[in-house]
Amino acid sequence: MTKSTHRKFTFEFKLDTVRRFLAGESQVALAKELQLSSPDLIKKWARIYRNEGEDGLRPKSPGRPTSLPQPPAEPESELQRLRRENERLRAEVAFLGKVNALRDEGQR
Repeated sequence: MTKSTHRKFTFEFKLDTVRRFLAGESQVALAKELQLSSPDLIKKWARIYRNEGEDGLRPKSPGRPTSLPQPPAEPESELQRLRRENERLRAEVAFLGKVNALRDEGQR
């Protein structure tokens, strides 16, 4: 097997690189000095830093993000509950009517 060439960079490394770039150092010179695969990587980190601050450069946890807890819903009024139940019952009656029609059609 071959070893992955995808390098992982620490938060401190990214932050130091972005600060040097924003202080005026050339991204090409920085990329060569730090042995980065592309100078565009520095631009990407700088954009993230500008948009999200230092926390944007921190490593993200792998996998799907956890969902945010939903705020507690307001208690449902009696009228809303009855309307929802009425809608469900209408759908059930329509479904059963179609099932009966198909059954009757199949017996002919």
